[in-house]
Amino acid sequence: MRIENNIVKYYLKNVYFITGTAYAGKSTTAKMLASRYDMVFCGENYYIAVSDAVATPDVQPDLCYRKSLTDWKDFVTRSPKEYERWIYSSAKEGAGFEVAELISIARDKKVIVDTNIPVELLKEISEYDHVAVMLSPQSMSVEHFFDRSDPEKQFILSVIGSCDNPEEVMDNYKRGLALINSQKHYDELANSGFFTITREDNGADTREEVCDKIARHFRLI
Repeated sequence: MRIENNIVKYYLKNVYFITGTAYAGKSTTAKMLASRYDMVFCGENYYIAVSDAVATPDVQPDLCYRKSLTDWKDFVTRSPKEYERWIYSSAKEGAGFEVAELISIARDKKVIVDTNIPVELLKEISEYDHVAVMLSPQSMSVEHFFDRSDPEKQFILSVIGSCDNPEEVMDNYKRGLALINSQKHYDELANSGFFTITREDNGADTREEVCDKIARHFRLI
């Protein structure tokens, strides 16, 4: 069975998507908008409980990778190229779970989501004024990746610290982050045709300003 994109778009009419690079402020902005406008907030990997239960290796092999891990040190010591491949493949495999989850909660309530759905798919299932791209310079997305308190990133940091050669493992992991946030992927987002905001690496607190800009773009005000 295949559900046509115009049907999916109709059922996602109450959903607003924020995508982009790491450390661009996506999650913070989505939380602020959810609080301001009484929206349901769906943070990073919000669908993971379902995908962990439902995904199968023959259909979603990369979503199943974590379930097959016997030692998380294997996760952080993969080659940078393999880490990059896995991240983007997982996003594609997870898109179906994201869409199904969003349809299930967005019928009578506005929803804002920090999403990994590829921008080419977002063009097919959403509208211009329902998608915002947030970007950060590669240096910020890599060097500040762990400067956040969310449990997933702190867990990965602890795994790296538990390795026999933590400095080498951290260097390897950051090279993977650099590929994930490379100029190629940055340009794909920047040239997607969607409304875009770029975070400046100047130390200024622009959270309220950015929130206002995206709220206007989303026509929430």
